[in-house]
Amino acid sequence: MQTQFEELTDTQWQFIEQILKEKRKRKHSLRLVVNGLLYILRTGCQWRNLTNMYPCWQVVYYYFRKWQRNGTLERLNSELNKHERKRQGKEETPSLICIDSQSVKSVSFVVEEKGIDGNKKVNGRKRHVLVDTLGLVWGVVVHAADMHDSTQAHLLVEHCLGYLDRMKKILVDHAYKKGFMQWVEANVAGLEVEIASCPPSEKGFVPIKWRWVNERTFSWLNFFRRHSKDYEKTTKSAQAWILWANCQIILNRF
Repeated sequence: MQTQFEELTDTQWQFIEQILKEKRKRKHSLRLVVNGLLYILRTGCQWRNLTNMYPCWQVVYYYFRKWQRNGTLERLNSELNKHERKRQGKEETPSLICIDSQSVKSVSFVVEEKGIDGNKKVNGRKRHVLVDTLGLVWGVVVHAADMHDSTQAHLLVEHCLGYLDRMKKILVDHAYKKGFMQWVEANVAGLEVEIASCPPSEKGFVPIKWRWVNERTFSWLNFFRRHSKDYEKTTKSAQAWILWANCQIILNRF
């Protein structure tokens, strides 16, 4: 795992450039814009403290919002996931997926969609991610930490139904047993939900086959300073940064 910021190589940029498909002449280089985004992601600096090596922060932020809103970021994330799965000898899209959440603290100026997770004693938000068996992120939803997992997981499945055509089984823990399983049975034909949790007699962290990749994905986020806490005023921005982190992880393997 890369632990410090490095600018995009020619090979990495060529892949991204194919997804962006913006060939018109422009004042600012999109390669510098993407490098600026990845710099903020890795170092966690504030937008206004973006180094002078890159376009002014307003320009970088403009493209951050644009690509998040028009679907470019999701398309880039999806294509990188497919590329990595093919590189490891798998089908482009997964048939087995895992869903889990992580509660993270929010900073003081974050007030929208924020709550207290009573079980983990965390005042902030939950990062809900849908990953394959390689730990690659295919979907993410960020919401207040006081909202129960089983009431929000269906948002991930709804979002991925359009392009995860091979999806057959979802692995979850006991927190999803009621509301989520009922929603899947009522709305998605042929999709199986399996409860995969450690035995009640076990204490501490116990790796569960396939489901442990969720925890590994959450640990990968620790290498990006922007994810040390939830610094985003909106959940949409929080979701976008998680996708950028997934993209960066895969790009580092080129």
